[in-house]
Amino acid sequence: MNILTIPLRNLRRKWLKTCLLTVVFTAAVLSVVGLTYVSQEVGQSLEKKLTQFGANILVEPKVESLSVGYGGFNLGEVAYDTKYLKADDAEAKIRSIALHERISSVAPKLIEMVKVGGKPVGVIGVNFEQENLIKNYWTVIGAMPAKPNEVLAGSKAAALLGLAVGSTITANGRDFTVSGVLDETGSEDDGVIFADLRALQAATGKLGQANFIEVAALCSACPIDDIVAQIRTLLPDVEIVAMQKVVKSRMYAIDFVKNLAAGVCAVLLLTACFMIALSLLASVNERKNEIGILRSLGFSRTKVFSIFCFEAVAIGCVAAVAGYLGGVAASQKTLAMLDIAGQASLAEQAAHIGHGAAVGFDPAHFGLTLAAVCLISIAASIVPAWKAANTDPCEALVML
Repeated sequence: MNILTIPLRNLRRKWLKTCLLTVVFTAAVLSVVGLTYVSQEVGQSLEKKLTQFGANILVEPKVESLSVGYGGFNLGEVAYDTKYLKADDAEAKIRSIALHERISSVAPKLIEMVKVGGKPVGVIGVNFEQENLIKNYWTVIGAMPAKPNEVLAGSKAAALLGLAVGSTITANGRDFTVSGVLDETGSEDDGVIFADLRALQAATGKLGQANFIEVAALCSACPIDDIVAQIRTLLPDVEIVAMQKVVKSRMYAIDFVKNLAAGVCAVLLLTACFMIALSLLASVNERKNEIGILRSLGFSRTKVFSIFCFEAVAIGCVAAVAGYLGGVAASQKTLAMLDIAGQASLAEQAAHIGHGAAVGFDPAHFGLTLAAVCLISIAASIVPAWKAANTDPCEALVML
């Protein structure tokens, strides 16, 4: 008989109470593990989806301008020189920063004014693959441009110019075919025509040039300022604008999901701790005679304290193993129902993260869960164990 066999025999003797307590603690651990994995995956998925609704960093060349006004009338700003970015060079440098894995899309744009049917309209040269990553909310009537000579017309531009799928427009002597018409978005995209960047560069004689570059960054795990600073180091002669309001609103939504899950987990763990503590307190009151006998046989206060702590740890270990395995299985089922743990999207592939990531058994996480549950079990048993250790053996023996 020692401090290891005594608590195990007591747990086996009161098997119904032990089973109920273990089931409750297992349910708490299962819920915490499942919520942690689900909130992590949902947060990452939400971050990637929110990033697809527009860029949050704007890179443009520095332009010298003067604000003109007189007599209280503002006449606007006059730009002295129109400058362009070297699109390929700037894009390569942006993708080479230390935090390049946090960038999901780099979309250079060239803006030109052309006349279609005698009416001026803006034509935007874009890389359609990159543009789709930050504007996946686009709905196209027809098809997205797949060839260099195909364009996408905004809804208002198409209505004004009488364009439809299959129409032909001429820009700087080069013919383009309308492959699709953009459904109304309520943004500036409705009033312009989108063309292949390299095709527009060739048609306008501005090979390799762009007016500005939009960058979509995944920023829930790093400050947007760090990405901006790294881009500015490699591109010192450009203006970089971070749309802080957009970033903060996205990060708030992502953090809300994670904080909500953390709060629920904390409540579940506290509930489990109180249940263990109350159960052990009841056990101490029931076993005063046993404690008196142990003390009379030479068991020190430390050993009596250890006996009750070990009972809690034994229940905690079983709950940790069953709860972790159950939590992994539950999170897999939940993510499958939410269709989150499936194949990575184009945005995820561009960001080089989340390639079909799925929740699975992780030895490091399992070890961390086991250690955490053991510590929680010990913390929950401190008060009952202290009470047992300080029980007066004479008083306990008198009750026999």
